[in-house]
Amino acid sequence: MNKIFECFALITAGGLVSSLVAVAILNPPEKAIGTPRADLKFTLAPKMVDGAPQDEAKGPRFLPIKARGSETLLASVNIRSLSEYKTETENSANILDKTFKDMGYDLEQVRIGAQQVPRVFLASMPDDIGAMLEIPRKKALFFKAVLPLILKVNAEISEDRKRLWDLKSRLVKAEVLPASERLWLIVMAERYNVKRGSVNELIKRVDIIPVSLALAQAAEESGWGTSRFTREGNAMFGQWTTAKGEGLVPLDRDENKTHKVKAFKSLFHSVRAYARNLNTHRAYQGLRSMRLQLRKKGAPISGYILAESLLSYSERGDDYVKALRSLMTVNKLKYFDKAVLNIDA
Repeated sequence: MNKIFECFALITAGGLVSSLVAVAILNPPEKAIGTPRADLKFTLAPKMVDGAPQDEAKGPRFLPIKARGSETLLASVNIRSLSEYKTETENSANILDKTFKDMGYDLEQVRIGAQQVPRVFLASMPDDIGAMLEIPRKKALFFKAVLPLILKVNAEISEDRKRLWDLKSRLVKAEVLPASERLWLIVMAERYNVKRGSVNELIKRVDIIPVSLALAQAAEESGWGTSRFTREGNAMFGQWTTAKGEGLVPLDRDENKTHKVKAFKSLFHSVRAYARNLNTHRAYQGLRSMRLQLRKKGAPISGYILAESLLSYSERGDDYVKALRSLMTVNKLKYFDKAVLNIDA
């Protein structure tokens, strides 16, 4: 009787999912877009000196706060609105830089494993990051902004991967999975473009992207956060979409081309889509195979090694791979592969 009920529940749930997909296809979201601009979340508060608020005439201070639950820090003022608090020496990028320093967010401490990465998830990059004249400061600010986003996406992937391994072990024991778990496997198969029931193929695809590789590609593709696609569409990785998709038209696009650079409502969505792209697209099958071999050897998932598989990511081919590896070496990005998000939120 229980099996009949579970089958009925699974069929019903599957029907609902199919209906929702059909609705989404038949009634797609509005194609015209403006400039997708999510909020960079801050709260304005007076600086405390000896337990008392500082005179506001000396300037406001932006303090990170906890948002709902234990997931994110900072809360809701758009990055553009910071401009009204500019002085001759301060802009939004500088204010963000100072905020990170006030939090004690130190990349060198993260590199050596002495500090965890704070759960600060920027929704958009400061528009004026390109105006920072000190290159080391600009690069450090960029890495500080992007690193938590990559770690958050990898944490989501790792959670799914752990669940997959658990379900696989139960299936090996010929255990009958409840309807909810079977439905979850169906959803994952759809998400990662594999045949239903292909748990081994799912495990191959549902895996992290090395932080060093993601940081290098984000820097290279976004021009250190200064590109038009990043500023206007939160697109850090230059992913393409079709003519009908939501995105920005490249200014130098050939006349016979119709593609756009896909736009996102936040930087986090851009990072998530980037990871999904590497984990699903047939062009990156080599990356997934190399990653699997490293797993089987018990070796670290090295961004430097996996970069070799990204010849198809850019028309520059081998020069692109060399550029990524140079970025990783010069900026000591391999040390961030072991970075973890702060568990205290």
